[in-house]
Amino acid sequence: MRFLSAALSGTALVALSAAPALADGPYFTRIATFPVYETLPEGADPATETAAEIITATPDGKTLIFTDSPGEALGLIDIADPAAPKSAGRVDLGGEPTSVAVVGGVALVGVNTAESFVEPSGHLAVVDIASGDITATCDVKGQPDSVGVSPDGAFVAIAIENERDEDLNEGVIPQLPAGHLSVFDLGDDGTPTNCDSVRVVDMTGLAEVAPTDPEPEFVSINAANQAVVTMQENNHLAIVDLASGEVTAHYSAGTASLSGIPTEKARAVDGTGSLTDVPREPDAVAWIDETRFITADEGDYEGGSRGFTIFAADGTVQYASGALMEHLGMRHGHYPAKRAHKKGTEPEGVAVGTYGDDTLLFVNSERGNFVAVFKDTGGDPEYVQFLPTGVGPEGLLAIPGRDLFVVAAEEDSAEDKVRSTVSIYQYGAEAPAYPTLVSADDADTGAPIGWGAISGMAADPDNADVVYAVSDSFYDDAKIFTVDVSTKPATITGAVALTGGAADKYDLEGIAIRSAGGFWVASEGHDKKEMDNRLLAVAEDGTVEEEILLPESLRAEMKRFGFEGVAEFTHDGETKVIVAIQREWTDDPDGRVKLGVYTPASGEWAFVGYPLDAPRSPAGGWVGLSEIVSLGDLRFAVVERDNQGGPNAAIKQVTVISLDGVTPVAHGEDLPVVEKSVVLDLLPLMAASNGWTPDKIESLAITADGTLIAATDNDGVDDATGETQVLYPGVVGDLK
Repeated sequence: MRFLSAALSGTALVALSAAPALADGPYFTRIATFPVYETLPEGADPATETAAEIITATPDGKTLIFTDSPGEALGLIDIADPAAPKSAGRVDLGGEPTSVAVVGGVALVGVNTAESFVEPSGHLAVVDIASGDITATCDVKGQPDSVGVSPDGAFVAIAIENERDEDLNEGVIPQLPAGHLSVFDLGDDGTPTNCDSVRVVDMTGLAEVAPTDPEPEFVSINAANQAVVTMQENNHLAIVDLASGEVTAHYSAGTASLSGIPTEKARAVDGTGSLTDVPREPDAVAWIDETRFITADEGDYEGGSRGFTIFAADGTVQYASGALMEHLGMRHGHYPAKRAHKKGTEPEGVAVGTYGDDTLLFVNSERGNFVAVFKDTGGDPEYVQFLPTGVGPEGLLAIPGRDLFVVAAEEDSAEDKVRSTVSIYQYGAEAPAYPTLVSADDADTGAPIGWGAISGMAADPDNADVVYAVSDSFYDDAKIFTVDVSTKPATITGAVALTGGAADKYDLEGIAIRSAGGFWVASEGHDKKEMDNRLLAVAEDGTVEEEILLPESLRAEMKRFGFEGVAEFTHDGETKVIVAIQREWTDDPDGRVKLGVYTPASGEWAFVGYPLDAPRSPAGGWVGLSEIVSLGDLRFAVVERDNQGGPNAAIKQVTVISLDGVTPVAHGEDLPVVEKSVVLDLLPLMAASNGWTPDKIESLAITADGTLIAATDNDGVDDATGETQVLYPGVVGDLK
């Protein structure tokens, strides 16, 4: 079967170049992920919405402090042992916190109290960290956003955005009142000495875009007590001398162009688009040293160049990242395809920290759920590594004194099983632990092969280095990928799209090698979307040669959760195909699902029952099947899982069943039920990455040399972290 890997690679026209070379280590390793709902008071409903947005730490680096906007509070996390974070309580603020910084024993918090866009208001709350008491509130004369403290503790500057109403005039500025920069002088204890008389720095008349309505977004202060301020909507930057309150320099953030990126309003990750002269519209900013700073060019309503820029203090662009952040998202399966026509990976935050002799630059992707780490060289930065995060990373914090890096991810919805988290990474590893799967470049576009939502795998029976994978209906095109598993991380080297099929859309959930050539592919149905479950015979080049439907009597019983895995096997010299149906349909008793057996020679279907474990997650949920693999001699390995992730994950296991002595019967007859043995618990391996444990373990393959390979489905980075785990749980001999 070696011809399969050769055919697929040739069809995909792939140049086998991998990710940009990593700079020499050390590297960061994630050591903990803390769900921020754990800071809620005892007895509170854990489903209560919380969010970690901007995050900082006490001077000793042992307590993290984050803003919780929906909770109108600060949250505190004890990281004396950074691998075992625990709640250190909360401080109620009586308003929406927008940012926080620490000086000595106090936290300085921007609090938004505005009741309307036309009457913005807010204050700087001074919080004694030890007691949690608010010792002062200082009027900032508007609605605050970012808070920055000078390295010497002499000043605190607050970007007063007075944000626009996005429903007014389609969100176009100017929309008065104008924003400004507020400055307080700090005493030795970190408390403003001019609390009742804030110094206001006027920023009107600077930008070419809406000069009457500056909207300062983010502020960073260097060792010379110069503040760099981004005005995102105005696409402008300003340098302010904090001692005098004077604007000493200002300039447009300019434009950028990039190519080889997804730009269409489609569920696709292809490098066929480009953007020309796009306004950067920077969000976060951080000084690298006293003469250079870095911006995250997220964009707002006019632009967003999907990258980051290093500026000299005089406004000279020293480095522009171009398509790098987009390509990192594509290569690592973290590309947010739903956002391709908008702002793509949407870099939003930046941070800088000096670890040993190296100054490291951190840039987050709000929509791709990752942080890219770079080494500052004084010229073009060197790429170091790719860090997975929670959903919606916002706040970045370097803690070099403890060799730590922290990310606050703000998205939180218990109903959607997405929780706000704080991730903690330790510096010093010899090799990166993530990613476990990347893609090579497509020779047609020069961009990485886009991928995600890996939902099924099958191993080449003749080549232990090759596995084939499919992605599900999150994407518009159904694809089969060729994966080289001899590399670490494994590398997607080719891809073909399914063509010639009868259905408008396929939801590929399983793949198996077809002894007659090509593949068997299982496409899941959906009763509400009028999609049939289809067993597809597919040629090596992706051509759909045959589509097999279930018996009409069974199709009438269909529910949403259908075909999830497929395997070919031989019985009494005859080729057969077995498919796993994920959950109970209307004619199934609770706790039992069907396995369908198809005989190609006769075109007949027959069925057996499979007994599911009962849910045992504290969050309840359901249990179903995700994969089936032939072990020979009528034995099969089956992946059985619940639909829970994070701390609620409970069932992620491999079972073994046998059809020996079990005769499948036609639909409508009483189904014989197979016996199962649980042979592998995958949950410890899935949790070992110290991230948010994914709920969807959906792939299992056995290579030609007997190695077991499993993989998770990252849901196309849609209400999900985007992490794909390729796991190596053992060898075929372990399935006994």
